[in-house]
Amino acid sequence: MRARTAPTLEDVARQAGVSRATASRVINADPRVREAARVAVSAAVADLGYRPNRAARRLVTQAADSIAVVVPESDERVFTDPFFSGLLRGVTRALATTPLQLVLVMGKPDDDDRRMERYLRGGHTDGAIVVSHHQDDNLWRVLAETKLPSVFLGRPYAEASRLPYVDVDNTTGAELAAQHLIERGCRRIGTVTGPQDMSAGRDRLRGWTNALVAAGLSVDLVESGDFTPAGGALATRHLLERAPDLDGLFVASDQMAVASIAELAQSGRSVPGDVAVVGYDDNTAATLSRPTLTTVVNPISEMASRAVDLLLRVMDGQDVEPEVLSTHLVVRESA
Repeated sequence: MRARTAPTLEDVARQAGVSRATASRVINADPRVREAARVAVSAAVADLGYRPNRAARRLVTQAADSIAVVVPESDERVFTDPFFSGLLRGVTRALATTPLQLVLVMGKPDDDDRRMERYLRGGHTDGAIVVSHHQDDNLWRVLAETKLPSVFLGRPYAEASRLPYVDVDNTTGAELAAQHLIERGCRRIGTVTGPQDMSAGRDRLRGWTNALVAAGLSVDLVESGDFTPAGGALATRHLLERAPDLDGLFVASDQMAVASIAELAQSGRSVPGDVAVVGYDDNTAATLSRPTLTTVVNPISEMASRAVDLLLRVMDGQDVEPEVLSTHLVVRESA
């Protein structure tokens, strides 16, 4: 019996009822294609399980095999946040014994030119690790349609994605942070959240809320942050305007927490004397802060290693399950 051959671009074009050139433009996310053609070609790609022929491309270009680390964030955020440097170090170490090269693909969450989508649809890489996924980016849909082997680092916001992921137990981590503040005697406890269009931001808010509700405390002192120092400082300022009696603060990232401590000092509050502060990540910012920062561990190196392992197994055709890592609190001077 003759083996079933992989679907070709011509097969996709034929099923979609368009020319080969149009099918190619859709697959490469050319914005000039009519919406009807885009929908027809995308449906054909999903139905046939088509993927661009990377093996043929390698014969022409001699390009090394690669996996892409896809980050829908600005370059400023990626290159200033220790989370991303830790991630890239972890992925690089995990790939050291393989022939695979790492390609970094960045773009803002509201990337109108669909640069990341064009890259993923274009057959330029053998697999992808998606980091810092936001609600409105459609990367999970692109990956599902192209069947490109992929793993999310952090639970995808879209529950319907059904794509594998590695995450840390953010809800429990935030509960640990809030419980620590409660055990210190804090009673007016606020939080600076992460972005609520990301699963990490939502889960950390949920954990803080769970702990305060269980202790019979008010959960009204919530201000939104964006995981940047500027966002953390602004949110802390707003909390102090609303609650001058604030005595405890959980901040959803160390970068924001360090900025919060500076904002508290600017307002004349001492840490931890007047306000105890707990962050989340346990990166270099936590130990360089003055006072040093009590924080929840975000095991980014282990998460990166697990994500690479999962991706290699997906690329080998294996079925994999999501992995959620445990965490713990590191107590330092700020709380």
